[in-house]
Amino acid sequence: MRAARYHDYGPADVLVVEDVPEPHAGSGEVRIRVAAASVNPVDWKVRSGAARAMFEVGFPAIPGRDAAGVVDEVGEGVTGVTVGDRVFGLGGVFGATAQYATLSAWASVPDEWTLAQAAGAGLAVDTAGSGLDALGDLAGRTLLVEGAAGGVGSAAVALAVARGATVIGTASAGKHDYLRELGALPTTYGEGLADRVRELAPGGVDAVLDTAASGSLPDLVAIAGDADRVVTVADAARAGDLGVRARSSENNSALLAEGAALGARGGYTPHLAATYALDDIADAHRDSEGGHTQGKIVVLV
Repeated sequence: MRAARYHDYGPADVLVVEDVPEPHAGSGEVRIRVAAASVNPVDWKVRSGAARAMFEVGFPAIPGRDAAGVVDEVGEGVTGVTVGDRVFGLGGVFGATAQYATLSAWASVPDEWTLAQAAGAGLAVDTAGSGLDALGDLAGRTLLVEGAAGGVGSAAVALAVARGATVIGTASAGKHDYLRELGALPTTYGEGLADRVRELAPGGVDAVLDTAASGSLPDLVAIAGDADRVVTVADAARAGDLGVRARSSENNSALLAEGAALGARGGYTPHLAATYALDDIADAHRDSEGGHTQGKIVVLV
């Protein structure tokens, strides 16, 4: 099969597309014929060597955590899915940007999504749901989402609104209409955020989810009034010093199914910032490294 790989740490130019052996579904896994794979910040952080303290890389490595496609192998012990089903989901830290990939967590793709859109949902929904779960029952509460227009942030807004929260989302002014479509009250990030949030929520916010790693955690703690009300899915390095809880993806099929069900009701559609061909994988990584995308970058396989 054809796959994107890199043989050593380095810039995006180390990525090549080459023929590699196919993976096969192990126990508790499915294999998909990949239609599209997502590009996430963790992919280029691992590839560049910036995350080598957290993730061990066995070279050569295929980047990509999540993908969408059609099931063509079902592993031992797997029930509720058959060959030919359209699914999206996650495997390990590597392996998704290829013609075939194995998934250990997945959900059915709703008819309302294309496979390319579904490819942008897996890690975003899983990570956002993990962070929201840590904040407890959100029904009737006011939630501030920092970085609300990104892939994880937009999934968090949609999930939180569906769970009954009033959501305030931060993003640049040009993305405010997008946040309104998701059901959030938009505001800009940066200096003066506390005052702007107070105008939108005179009674204060009950919880904060940071998806941006913009250096704003101290301000978010001050806005919340208590570090225990703040969860970050993007800035674990600063979280400990401030007493903020850090969460990450869980490969949780239940969260993926929640996102898919919301998609089927029209409450969440993964927004694609850009799509790239497999042969243009280096350009896709460069785009992601630039930051400030609205939604997700996916590679069409």
